[in-house]
Amino acid sequence: MADLRLEDADLLVRLNPIEKLGAMRGDLRVPLSAVIAVRVSERPWSELRGLRSPGTGFPGLISLCTRRGDGIHDFAAVYGLQRAVVIDTYGADFDRLVISRRDAEEKARMIKQHLLG
Repeated sequence: MADLRLEDADLLVRLNPIEKLGAMRGDLRVPLSAVIAVRVSERPWSELRGLRSPGTGFPGLISLCTRRGDGIHDFAAVYGLQRAVVIDTYGADFDRLVISRRDAEEKARMIKQHLLG
């Protein structure tokens, strides 16, 4: 399962080897200065925008991909019915990250605390 970590002044989304293969990309790094909102979603599938391109997806089971649309460039690592951390950014490589985590509340709180200093 993709992990969220703080490393220096960045948020790191660390993918395991199978996720890297499925998402067709490596780990993601987002400057914390680009993060504008962090929240937990009980319905992560409703947070997905745009079309999968590239990556792996089976609706309701897995969305492990870059998502693109008109003015949209997001990344998703969403699994089943698990809650997810939703991170909105401005000026980063991705506009939104949607990352399923069993400990979504804890990870969201960690990021928010770091943003508040």
